[in-house]
Amino acid sequence: MNSVIFQTPSPPIPYNHFKVDLGSLSGIRDLCSKLWCDFIQPKSKETSFRFDEKEHVSGVTQLKSSVQKGIRNKLLEQFPYLDEYMNQILPKKDSLRVVKCHDHIEIIVGASGEMLFFRHREGPYFPTLRLLHKYPFICPWEQVDRGAIRFVLSGANIMCPGLTSPGAKMTTVPKDTVVAIMAEGKEHALAVGLTSISTDDIAKVNKGIGVENIHYLNDGLWQMKPVKS
Repeated sequence: MNSVIFQTPSPPIPYNHFKVDLGSLSGIRDLCSKLWCDFIQPKSKETSFRFDEKEHVSGVTQLKSSVQKGIRNKLLEQFPYLDEYMNQILPKKDSLRVVKCHDHIEIIVGASGEMLFFRHREGPYFPTLRLLHKYPFICPWEQVDRGAIRFVLSGANIMCPGLTSPGAKMTTVPKDTVVAIMAEGKEHALAVGLTSISTDDIAKVNKGIGVENIHYLNDGLWQMKPVKS
């Protein structure tokens, strides 16, 4: 069993800063299966969901400056690595918008129309993969082996053996941590997930679900076009 520690390229800030309250994610599993992905079971061609912006997006809201400030503060609290890059991602002079989707999903959109973060109700923020590819140090990394790649890209959860076998690497994080799912031999993240158990327990138990797959390459959110002004 592989127990290599994955060193995410980022400042030395404790990874428990990324821990989120799973209770605040109430309903997000159902929402993601309906809106973007089914991360409880691998997808088949028959059940693959196609995101339709006309069907699921209910509106776009321009945010007041006070609300924008609050969002920036929350993002910095949850993702402290963004501190010196926040003005690049969310410049204070730019206006932010929120794409409102059904089932209380909201997507934070930058001035250029790029989707940056998303969340359900008042839950934690998840970075979009497009943003994560630009700023790969936002989240701790968990790397799966080559054999797990096709399952991750189908929307399946990441099983513990896929994180402990040769070719896999783990960053030590607690349960309920927002993480970037990397893959053996690949440069960019395949998905954004949430740890179901701590990485220590993943290595010890080595069975069952290790990380829940929230958002992955080529899902509905990935395919959404930039929001027009």
